[in-house]
Amino acid sequence: MMNGDMNEQYGDGYMEPEEEWEREGLLDPAWEKQQKKTFTAWCNSHLRKAGTAIENIEEDFRNGLKLMLLLEVISGETLPKPDRGKMRFHKIANVNKALDFIASKGVKLVSIGAEEIVDGNLKMTLGMIWTIILRFAIQDISVEEMTAKEGLLLWCQRKTAPYKNVNVQNFHLSFKDGLAFCALIHRHRPELIDYHKLSKDNPLQNLNTAFDVAEKYLDIPRMLDPEDLINTPKPDERAIMTYVSCYYHAFQGAQQAETAANRICKVLKVNQENERLMEEYERLASDISY
Repeated sequence: MMNGDMNEQYGDGYMEPEEEWEREGLLDPAWEKQQKKTFTAWCNSHLRKAGTAIENIEEDFRNGLKLMLLLEVISGETLPKPDRGKMRFHKIANVNKALDFIASKGVKLVSIGAEEIVDGNLKMTLGMIWTIILRFAIQDISVEEMTAKEGLLLWCQRKTAPYKNVNVQNFHLSFKDGLAFCALIHRHRPELIDYHKLSKDNPLQNLNTAFDVAEKYLDIPRMLDPEDLINTPKPDERAIMTYVSCYYHAFQGAQQAETAANRICKVLKVNQENERLMEEYERLASDISY
């Protein structure tokens, strides 16, 4: 799917060393299921802005049209006009336009070809969507001196540090009991979750609480299946990173908006004060002139 070239592209430690099953061209069935669910939900969270959605990730990107649309929505840029024909070569042309756009953003697409996407190759389609998620949702995250994956992990650690029973060291086992998700929500929106009533011994309730609250109040769709997380010895890192990145963007976006609003308020106060001083000056000046 992606080899050392991708590691070079994103810097040391940004991409995990490839798992054994990937080198053999196989995907762990549990991880495949988790990635399908999460990546589909992530794509739809953006495609809904254009009034559409996908149902089957390996089928619905095959003609390249929704893939091009997805890239336009998440980048805010316009891609070349798609080919509208239904022949195989039209589909390959459209997928290539999408892959060319991804490559133009500095991403090296290793071993991912348009033909495999058009043929509905699930492994390659998931690999392609993962590179899109990395580039557009994770790469630009910056926390202190850390960026991308390490930046997201540091953000989780900083935000959950005051919470007992939460120790975020990775994007798999650390999130398995649901408390880390709940802590991230409570840290930013304490009124939404009564954190102190949660127990490490009730992971299903914790996960459902976090996912329900995030969907209802933060507009973050459910991207993970609580039962899958609990029953998988090591949940899929890419699926959890994708979902956690949505928390980051939701909360950081709100924080930035609040900061901007505060700045505007300060400017307005300064302007009001200046106007008051000008009126005072004009009143004094008119008093003197009499």
